[in-house]
Order: sequence, then structure tokens, then C-alpha cells
Amino acid sequence: MPMRELGQSGIRVSNLCLGGNVFGWTIDEAASFRILDAYLDAGMNFIDTADIYAIWQPGSSGGDSETILGRWLKARGNRKRVVVATKVGMEMGPGKIGLSAKYIAQAVEDSLRRLQTDYIDLYQAHKDDPNTPVEETLRAFAKLVEQGKARAIGASNFGPARLEESLKTSHDLGLPRYESLQPHYNLVERAEYETSLEAICEKHQLAVIPYWSLASGFLTGKYRHEEDLGKSTRGKDAKKYLNDRGRRVLAALDKVAAEHEATPTRVALAWLMARPSVTAPIASATSVEQLQELIAATTLRLTTDEIGQLNAASA
Repeated sequence: MPMRELGQSGIRVSNLCLGGNVFGWTIDEAASFRILDAYLDAGMNFIDTADIYAIWQPGSSGGDSETILGRWLKARGNRKRVVVATKVGMEMGPGKIGLSAKYIAQAVEDSLRRLQTDYIDLYQAHKDDPNTPVEETLRAFAKLVEQGKARAIGASNFGPARLEESLKTSHDLGLPRYESLQPHYNLVERAEYETSLEAICEKHQLAVIPYWSLASGFLTGKYRHEEDLGKSTRGKDAKKYLNDRGRRVLAALDKVAAEHEATPTRVALAWLMARPSVTAPIASATSVEQLQELIAATTLRLTTDEIGQLNAASA
């Protein structure tokens, strides 16, 4: 499996990142272990999670995904083979939110404990914190890098101005910089990334690891009519794409998929992987069969004409 560098960190990652948001949410620990085993067996190594997953479900206080991933890492004894990415900043409870130095120092210990490891490969700011100075956040992350608790740091859900400010501050103060950006980007969510963020990432050679790569399942072709939305817990999130543009995108995906004897899922991921600025799209699976679909995308090569068809349909 060809590997790509994560920004300028020296860390090498597979071109598909496995999303851990489903661990302990829509799949249990046993199913999570099967998917993690199959992913690693396929030559992949990059797993993304967050402390908040899956706090939205009844009875959860967060940390479910990290806990399951940590148990798997311990059971398999494979920590050095895996690039673990997790995040801090979303609300985990009263006073447990944001990117202050005090909270980052507390949250990283909680994540390390759940992950049963003494370091995180990529520790990401889950979203910008306008109430904390950029310098304070970056110095807190720098301390973690110095202590060996984080190998690299990244940003998620940052706007262009705050991302630029963060990169400039790191440069000016000689602090570790964000090596990656995790934006919301896929065939039906193109505008924000392509118009304002992509140029910054290319200029600074940041890794780009888009989330919701399949638009909450819409780009798999699973949701084509209103009555399809009840097929899964994520169906309601795909409803907004059931319009003329969304149907044009599905038609283009179907056409290209037929030419490759593939599926819309594979083509949608291959479109992202073909974007020069993208390092590894994030996608999750609830079964080994779904995972095999995701992995198949890593070897699908789209022609320039096919990429043009998809671009036109989703413009």
C-alpha cells in the first residue's frame, strides 16, 4: 500500500483513513475489532477518532470510540503499526470544552488513558476556539510535543483566517505548526474547501483529511428517495442532498461506476483521492463488507474525463 506523508511531519499514512466515530455508537466492540483487524490486514494504518465520540447517544459521557480503539491496540499489541489521530475541543461536559492550555493538558491525559497509550500520533483541535488566544493553544500543543505525548498536531473545522493566523503564529514563535486540516469536503460539499481553504493547505503543504467523505452515506447511492432516509441512523443527514443537484451527482457516479464495474462509493472516494491536495479521506464502516468497498476505492483510478464529468455534475 503506497503511503503519503502527513504534512511535513515525517509520519507516513495510508491514502484511506478509517473513521472511528461508529465505534461504540452504531457498532459494538466486537464488530469494531473485526473492522480494525481487516483494515490493518489490508495494509492500511491511519485511524481517526475523537474524545467526544459518541457523547450524543443516551448514557454516554464520551470517549466510547477511544476506549474501544485502546482495547484493540492493547489486545493486538500493534501500537507501533498504527497512526492514531484523535481530537480535543468539543464539549465533553460542564467546563470541559475549548482549546485553553489548562483544558488541553487535562483532555490529553483522558484520551491517553482511554487509548491505553503514552502518545498520540496526530492530536487535533476539533474546532476553533474564539475565546482562547491562538498563541495559548499552540504553546499548549507544543508542550505536548516536547513531552512526547503528541507526535504532530492538526486542525479541524478551522476557517481560513484562523488557520492562517495559527500557521503564522507557529512560524513567528518557532512552535510546532498544524500539519493537517480536517475539513468537511466531498462531491456535494465543495465550495468552502475549494474556494478558501485549499490554497492555504497547498501553500503550506498541509495534509488534508476530509471528513464526511461520503456525505453521510448519500454518495453511496443508498438514499435516492425520501422513503430511503429511514435505512440508517444517518439517513436524516442525507435528506438535504435530495435535490436536482444531488440527483445529477448520483447519475454521474452511476455512469462512472458502470464504466469501471465499481460502485458509487468507490468512485466518490476515488474522486477525493485524485484531488492533488487531499492526503487521505476519512470514511467509516459498520461491517467488514462495507470496509472492503472503501478499500477498493484506493486502487480505482479515474480518468481526467471522468473527473470532469463528476466536477460538472457537482458544480
